[in-house]
Amino acid sequence: MPAERAGYTVTVFLVDISPSMGATRTVRQAPGPNGEPRSVEMTNLEWALQFVKLKIQEMIFHGRKTEQCGVIVFGSEGTDNIVNEKHGGYEHVSEYIPICTPSARTLAKLDELEPSETAGDAIDALIVGIETQDDYLERKRTWTRKIVIVTDGASPLEIEDWEATVKRMSSLTISLTVVGVDFDDDELPYHEESKPAIKRANESFYAQLVSALPENLGLMGTLEHALLSLSSPNIKETKSALMSNILRLGDVEVRGEEALEMGVRVAKCTSLARAGGWKRFFGTTVKGVDEEDERQVVFRELKKRTEYVIDRAQLESDGDGDNRSVTLADFDEDEEQDGKDDRPIEKVEKEQLVRGYKYGSTYVPCPDGQFLKLQTRQGIDICGFFSRKNFNRSHPLSEVFYVFATPTSAPDQIAFSSIVQAMYEKGVLAIARMVRTDGTEPKMGVLSPIVWPKVDLLLWVQMPFADDIRHYTFPSLTTLTSRTGERITKHPYLPNEEQLEAMDRFIDDMDLSDAGEKDEKGDRQPWFDPRLSYNPAIHRTKQALFHAAVVPDLAAYPLPPPHPELTKYFEPPKRVLKRARQSLEACKEAFKVKEVPKKAPKARKDGHVRAADEDEDMILLDRKGPARKRPDAQISTPSLAGPSQVPKKRAASDSETETESEDEGSLLPKAVSKGGPSLPTPTASPEPELDPQRAPGRIIGSTFPLKDFRVNLSRGDVVTKAVEDMGTVIREIVGRPFAGRRKDEMIECLRVLRATCLKEDEIDAWNDIMKGLKSDCSSETGNKAFWSELKKLGRNISLISSSEAEEVGAISLVPESVAEAFIQQ
Repeated sequence: MPAERAGYTVTVFLVDISPSMGATRTVRQAPGPNGEPRSVEMTNLEWALQFVKLKIQEMIFHGRKTEQCGVIVFGSEGTDNIVNEKHGGYEHVSEYIPICTPSARTLAKLDELEPSETAGDAIDALIVGIETQDDYLERKRTWTRKIVIVTDGASPLEIEDWEATVKRMSSLTISLTVVGVDFDDDELPYHEESKPAIKRANESFYAQLVSALPENLGLMGTLEHALLSLSSPNIKETKSALMSNILRLGDVEVRGEEALEMGVRVAKCTSLARAGGWKRFFGTTVKGVDEEDERQVVFRELKKRTEYVIDRAQLESDGDGDNRSVTLADFDEDEEQDGKDDRPIEKVEKEQLVRGYKYGSTYVPCPDGQFLKLQTRQGIDICGFFSRKNFNRSHPLSEVFYVFATPTSAPDQIAFSSIVQAMYEKGVLAIARMVRTDGTEPKMGVLSPIVWPKVDLLLWVQMPFADDIRHYTFPSLTTLTSRTGERITKHPYLPNEEQLEAMDRFIDDMDLSDAGEKDEKGDRQPWFDPRLSYNPAIHRTKQALFHAAVVPDLAAYPLPPPHPELTKYFEPPKRVLKRARQSLEACKEAFKVKEVPKKAPKARKDGHVRAADEDEDMILLDRKGPARKRPDAQISTPSLAGPSQVPKKRAASDSETETESEDEGSLLPKAVSKGGPSLPTPTASPEPELDPQRAPGRIIGSTFPLKDFRVNLSRGDVVTKAVEDMGTVIREIVGRPFAGRRKDEMIECLRVLRATCLKEDEIDAWNDIMKGLKSDCSSETGNKAFWSELKKLGRNISLISSSEAEEVGAISLVPESVAEAFIQQ
């Protein structure tokens, strides 16, 4: 089935609320803390609505306005649908929730549904759903249409002229899914005993109805299997937006007769998935109305405020009154401070601050202004070629992009295919410079040829510069050199032939490439498939969010265990463990591996006790006798002045903890410490990390603002602080010289920040940030070019209006008309 566009989908749920849906059943729940089985009583309707709410919750989770749904119930006491209003009939079918972008109120309204006393016809509801959906999408013919029927199949059906309904659905390309309560399922497997005749007949009809639809448009299954499949991890395949660009080979301006230039399209090949954000709440105990009422705990979201202060005491100690430094102080708005700060600090307003850059030990004020931007033009320029074998797979920085010829230009397709075929036959990759639009920052990357049947394309990925790569050097594992420069061939640190052979056998026995199931020919397949390995943090978090949103009480409805597909790679296959058992014992014998007895932690003077490692009992070392303590000088290079120049070891009373040299000495063999060559423990030379450029008191730096922002969002307790600092950093970077080089990055930061503010109810903060950014860009020395780029993005980057806020259950004081006019002025 081809990938769908992200969003642009209308799903209509047809929910059966006939009397038979009021029958109670026992549903198994997650085991208790001690493994005891647990279950809960609920009606068929409540069980079926869990599926509907999980599907709607997934739409809410995606946060797309173009992913909409509606709910139509059949078996209702009254009648309310557009077909009945126009032509009559189709009674006991009501449009319960009109088609719209779902929100938390949609889930709350579903909880109000109860079984009725009137039977409903699913075919009538299907026809009403088709017409309601078609009427809503009258001017949106390219949108995807889906209808889901949720029923127990116990009510009579009027199946006359059902073929006409199938033709209507086929012409509109509507996909139909029938989810039945206690329907037979061979895959689960499940077969209901003593099934009523009417349900058996209806089930057969639903199967015939689904099979009559074109391929990939019909699906039918039982409710239990559908609920299980919703917890299964899956990768959503969506269509990426195509971006026009130009591929150049050679200098088209100076040597146009020798150069090639062709139109191409660029689209995303992969997209990084991330877990959802969190908010932090704190509980406050409040008294009841009467004194006899019990105290209640009310939870409120934790918010912070930021103040800018000048520390006078620090200025006096520095002795420089002109070099003022401003400190950020964060306070919880809903919590009182434990004590007052006695330091002589002076509060200043944010508007009084001036942007400055650190130069040495001082800060240099920077007036508002712009440096000249690098003039770039749109295009992908091939700078050279290199052999595929020289490509380092650890160097790519970005997501992968497809690059293919313009579909409407035959000459471009022929020229593009020639380049791809030549690169593929020669086994080379291309170094390419990509500029997405005129004036944007260029990015260097690599183009890799891909030849598929009837399709030739290139894959582009961004690569780092030489200065961005850190080169670490490590001592050899097979060669040791003494202090005198003599090469040592036999040493306890060097493996012998017996140990090497034992380790080789152990590695071969632990090979996973032939530990999977057998194929049709009887050959073992690989056990691990990266395409079926999912991130537990993302999918388990998503499952927990969805579960908490659809159940009324987590104590009565605990979170079920993770899906088996999520945990199947947690443990190695038993076949491999059994095969490697002998080679593992051989390794233990060859390396003389012994378990080190647990050592009592050494207490410090202040009473601090070292924390125990989880796997401390599993450390395996060949330890002979008690540890020998040696001074640090014994493992350093000997001095030419002789042993009299070796510094003495500090007394035990001067050290609060064991030194690294003491632990190191306990691992050295006795023969070496007595007179043999002493070998230093190799350590990598640390290199300085890139300065994140975080101002004092901020949690967002100007080096990687988006990365810092996402890291802090994952914490969940500093959302307000992260939003405020992110807005400040964006305004600072946009106002700097050469800000055009980071234009795309800043736009992406604004996109992510807007989505976060809308999701985390920081709407007022976003509107204030945009107003301040517009004021900065509109000033005499402001970055007017950046605001022009924002205008091109239109309404999606403007203020958050009251209508947008209402969709997520929040409040905004900005009307929709003001939000539309704001970005265009």
